[in-house]
Amino acid sequence: MKAMVFPGQGAQFSGMGKDLHDTHDFAKARFAEASEVLGFDIADVMFNGSDEDLKQTKVTQPAIFLQSVITAEGLGDSFNPQFVAGHSLGEFSALVAAGGLDFAEGLRLVSERALAMQAACEATPSTMAAILGMEDDAVETVCSQIDGIVVAANYNCPGQLVISGEVPAVEAACEQLKEAGARRALMLPVGGAFHSPLMEPARERLALALEAANMKAPMCPIVQNVTATPETDPEVIRQNLIAQLTAPVRWTQTMQWLISEGVNDVVEVGPGKVLQGLFKKVDRGLATASATLA
Repeated sequence: MKAMVFPGQGAQFSGMGKDLHDTHDFAKARFAEASEVLGFDIADVMFNGSDEDLKQTKVTQPAIFLQSVITAEGLGDSFNPQFVAGHSLGEFSALVAAGGLDFAEGLRLVSERALAMQAACEATPSTMAAILGMEDDAVETVCSQIDGIVVAANYNCPGQLVISGEVPAVEAACEQLKEAGARRALMLPVGGAFHSPLMEPARERLALALEAANMKAPMCPIVQNVTATPETDPEVIRQNLIAQLTAPVRWTQTMQWLISEGVNDVVEVGPGKVLQGLFKKVDRGLATASATLA
């Protein structure tokens, strides 16, 4: 049984997507369409921009979405999963690839999401930190005892949980977590507290765009971040995408659910191999691969 999974922010790199653009006419057309939708030449930034250029949220999220969705489109009949899933931003890529949203509407939503998240980051000094080598419930307990806002944000794999919140609260949590036995507590170079209550203004802004979007049932269930359960109902999918901005990404639970359902073949669709590595942390015997076009 096959699952196709789509990466989130952090998978970007300078030069990404150029091979698709230069080799496939349909990809070149998608890049041109994307630049028109976004109002700037996304291909030029992806192919020629610096790493710093690509770290801009308004660029990063559409760039990863583009490479992921174009790759899925190029697979044609080979895109035949029993389930799809995506890590944070990747959930939008997965939904478009599975036919739940059309390309242009999906890209507009991703762009609006990126701009809304950036605005929320600028409104409140906030950050994230990776906690390694500690049980999830122990991390949650420490966070609950800290003054200020700090919450579990990304359950990436067993022993790796990212926390998110106000800068002083995250710093205090890191110190207490190290004292409580965490192997490492690393502040991350991010501009804000994604998947925390501090993203509430972004959630409200994205909700307006998502409520107006024309969403259809995808070709197969999408296992969503908020619940780590499969969904096909467009209205449920819509509400979970809205909730996703302030709720944690339950990727550990998503992987565990997929494996429990008999998934033994995982294909990562998009830049990088981060998700394959996370799946291997759950089941080393799992077959994993990157999607490639002929």
